Amino acid sequence: DDELTLSLEKISVIVDKQKETLRFTDQNGHLILQEKEGGRQITHSTVQGEPTFAIEQQFLSLPEEYLYGTGQFQDGYLNIKGLTRRLTQVNTQISIPFILSSKGYGLLWHNYGLTDFNPADQKVELTPMTREGTTVTVNVTSSGGPTQEVRVSNGFSASFEIPEGGKYALLLDVGQSMSRKHYLNIDGKNIIDVTNGWLPPTSSVIVDLEAGKHEVLVQGNKNDKPILFYKLATDETTFRSPVAEAIDYTVFAGFGDDVISSYRQLSGAAPMMPQWALGYIHCRERFKTQEELLSVARKFRERKLPLDVIVQDWLYWGKYGWNAMRFDETNYPDATQMVKDLHAMDVRLMISVWSKVDTTSAIGKQLTANGAYIP
Repeated sequence: DDELTLSLEKISVIVDKQKETLRFTDQNGHLILQEKEGGRQITHSTVQGEPTFAIEQQFLSLPEEYLYGTGQFQDGYLNIKGLTRRLTQVNTQISIPFILSSKGYGLLWHNYGLTDFNPADQKVELTPMTREGTTVTVNVTSSGGPTQEVRVSNGFSASFEIPEGGKYALLLDVGQSMSRKHYLNIDGKNIIDVTNGWLPPTSSVIVDLEAGKHEVLVQGNKNDKPILFYKLATDETTFRSPVAEAIDYTVFAGFGDDVISSYRQLSGAAPMMPQWALGYIHCRERFKTQEELLSVARKFRERKLPLDVIVQDWLYWGKYGWNAMRFDETNYPDATQMVKDLHAMDVRLMISVWSKVDTTSAIGKQLTANGAYIP
């Protein structure tokens, strides 16, 4: 027998011994997911001097399928079928190697390291233009307090040629750990144009391109080292991880709530937040004083605007140093009373911790004194 079938209540997995692939069907026998023949790769690798495996698994996606997931991204895509994404954890981007399909399944790629979703192996490295762009000085808040930052922009150009036209998945990597501008222009047409204070190092898009040569322009910081990755967008879904012990993934049968319920059962039951945490949470870069925070809360109540939680972000520790877990009395003379005043207005306080444990922090000193600090 060339096939082996394992059946559960709502899902069956068929092992094709000849092709060395798996395919999955629902409780009615309808195909929902299958591995691509020859789409499994496990190779020996070394990362930072440690032996490991680099892995990849390709799946065939049904033509009419929609895919959702992989976490919180700023590229604007809801249906991510065919899209190229790099799953990294940075400020404003929360990567989760989990997808939900319109065909009745979910898939968890069980890997805790870097993962590329539908990776593109073709690339073009852009070169800086000969003349720098604009220079601006902006006011920013640093760990030492308010300061100014000089930002110098520049343009980068390149060209690439493709043998056939069609829909292409592009991934722009600016070459830094974070970015403030994602700008991609191809043949005089703006493809990506996003500017804000917290952008991840990569952005993704799917575009129609004709066969032939294409001119590329990227704008960003003068220190960027942009690379544009590209591939044909196909009916395939690929997960690739450079650090792994094995190919490890879980398929969940069902739609929406059923899949999330199974995912929760597998990954651990997360406690539900209290009802008040589902309301409006007001946050800004930071409040600078106790009175400023309280006055904002009072304004919400005076104007009868809904408010459930107000957030005190960083630098409230002042003279006590980063992550002292104490309010500097200079600007917060009575933090206990501040909390009581908020509660009297039926407002909760959320404090942003900004954790730091080194030998200069209070907890670091305690650990060092007891011989328990591990650098």
